[in-house]
Amino acid sequence: MCAKKIEMEEQAAARRHSAVRFDVLVIGAGPTGLACAIETERRGMRTVLVDKGCLCNSLFHYPSNMTFFTTPELLEIGNIPFPSPNQKPTRDEALEYYRKVAEHYRLDVRQYETVLRVEGSDDEFRVRVQDRFGREQSYATRKVVVATGYYDLPNYLKIPGEALPKVMHYYDAPHPYFDTDVVVIGGKNSAAIAALDLWRHGARVTLVHRGPKIHHHVKYWILPDIENRIKAGEVEAYFDSRVTAIREDSVELETPKGPKTLRNDFVFALTGYHPDFDLLTSLGVQMDNKDRCPECHGTGGVTKTRTLTIRIPTGVRSPARIGSSYIIVKRAGRVGITMSYEQVNLF
Repeated sequence: MCAKKIEMEEQAAARRHSAVRFDVLVIGAGPTGLACAIETERRGMRTVLVDKGCLCNSLFHYPSNMTFFTTPELLEIGNIPFPSPNQKPTRDEALEYYRKVAEHYRLDVRQYETVLRVEGSDDEFRVRVQDRFGREQSYATRKVVVATGYYDLPNYLKIPGEALPKVMHYYDAPHPYFDTDVVVIGGKNSAAIAALDLWRHGARVTLVHRGPKIHHHVKYWILPDIENRIKAGEVEAYFDSRVTAIREDSVELETPKGPKTLRNDFVFALTGYHPDFDLLTSLGVQMDNKDRCPECHGTGGVTKTRTLTIRIPTGVRSPARIGSSYIIVKRAGRVGITMSYEQVNLF
């Protein structure tokens, strides 16, 4: 009887939840999504943010000791100062800052709710979501803002063994990999930072990259460090090479000198990330293989891709464009989540 009562109360709460009508629903509660919600709330629009993970979920999955390439003021949103004793803030400082911003503006953030589909049309949308327990409900909203970011889904290698539990696509901390054989796949910032951190904390690190050398876009204080570690033999590296298979105790490579098998305990496949194209397609965003159109008004993260051609249905817009009016979003600096608003004219 008690269980039945609880179930009835949950169903009633879900109905009340679904009955609320919002002016704006923002898909994605990262820095850009938060910034959009702040701007719409300032204009008296009832706004809700929905994210399949936690607040600033992509940022949370950065390495725990990561340092930004930019200064604190370029990460600010909502005219709230970002206090930091460091010239370049850390990932933990950024997470704390965005939590405080969300608290300050009392933003309505619904965490751990995955958007399944968006139904209806401009001014009459229904956004169907599912929580982490598989329960579904819907929100009614006039407008939909897509702020799903860029570092959401990993680029999979699509090779045998990639699904093994020892393979990871995000790097967090080095301690669990002390005195183990670790392969890091990739040649850009994420791979270089992970390889150095793992080596410095006692892992035996091998870097595998399909290019001829470490990418020249690697941060200027990281590049000579990883190059010197490779030159000294402290980090083994295979360039112009690729991993062809991952086994329980080894990985198989294709190198310029032929196939090679390495003993291995863990693999970090840090080969880049991409937006949730399936979600964008379901919203009516049409994509092809052409370069990005100048009219493309995607999120700061989404617009980093070069495969978007803009054809978005009326009322479903990125933070850069809502309805027939615009929120102009600009990257201030080189960090994809660094945004500022130049002009806001909504609805």
